[in-house]
Amino acid sequence: MREALERSWYDPNGAWPLLKPLAWVFGGVVALRRGGYRRGWLASERIDVPVLVVGNITVGGSGKTPLTLALIDKLRARGLRVGVVSRGYGGKSDRYPLDVDADTPAALAGDEPAMIARQSGALVVVDPRRPRGARRLVAQGADIVIADDGLQHYALARDAEIAVTDARRGLGNARLLPAGPLREAPARLDTVDLSLVHGQGADFWLAPGAAYPVAGAGATRELTTFKGAPVHAIAGIGDPRRFFDMLREQGLEVIEHPMPDHHRYEPADLDFADDYPVLMTCKDAVKCGAFDNAGRCWQVPVRVSFSQACEARIEALLDRLTERVHMHRG
Repeated sequence: MREALERSWYDPNGAWPLLKPLAWVFGGVVALRRGGYRRGWLASERIDVPVLVVGNITVGGSGKTPLTLALIDKLRARGLRVGVVSRGYGGKSDRYPLDVDADTPAALAGDEPAMIARQSGALVVVDPRRPRGARRLVAQGADIVIADDGLQHYALARDAEIAVTDARRGLGNARLLPAGPLREAPARLDTVDLSLVHGQGADFWLAPGAAYPVAGAGATRELTTFKGAPVHAIAGIGDPRRFFDMLREQGLEVIEHPMPDHHRYEPADLDFADDYPVLMTCKDAVKCGAFDNAGRCWQVPVRVSFSQACEARIEALLDRLTERVHMHRG
């Protein structure tokens, strides 16, 4: 049922008729809520440092997290201490705000915050109440806060917004949930500071790096060394096909194992009746490293490349935010 529904979202004529009235109701609620924040009927809290929101208007993956990691690097190069606040989808803690570091289990923090903490070393806090989590980051010394996947979380006031759209899937059938994949109407993209498209030849794209072991320390392997035999490819991300295609572009023979986004892995998920290598995304790897059979598994990191025009736009935005940081410092 879920897979059929998602296929309908990305078919121009695929919206299920029975869901269209629900989409109208959803759209009305979204508009009322956003209008309430805009008019001051609902409280939007401003913290003591600039806030940059990175998000999208569609459900599922669009390249937000790799972009967030690239932004952390750019802000750090400006001498800023970066904090990241996230809702922590897929994680469950008995206390919030939750400080996340390289050793925090994804079961507590959620897969994306755990991955960001491990790959970036930035300050990361998970809290369903984002303003409270952002205040925690300020108390820890953050000069600027990135709200990961925070476009629709208006309780946290923001200084700038970046929205990301996947080039291949676009806005699907351009209908709101549940008839389509949209969290907000397409016109929302006209209100953000930067509306970026992720995909080869677009504003930015992803390229794979050398694989490294899921289960801990060990030598890296260039992807080309996996040629000559099939590999199992696991992806529990918004668009698993993107990962599989990336591996095939490197000349690999891929056996696909798509999983739901934020999938909670069990050891049996990695138990195949052969000895072929298993490749997975870093988002999946944070949930699989402790499994007994993870020794055969490799995670494939990605790096972001920007078009020249996109790079200039991002640098200009980050320059503006950096100026605000210095103003806050006084």
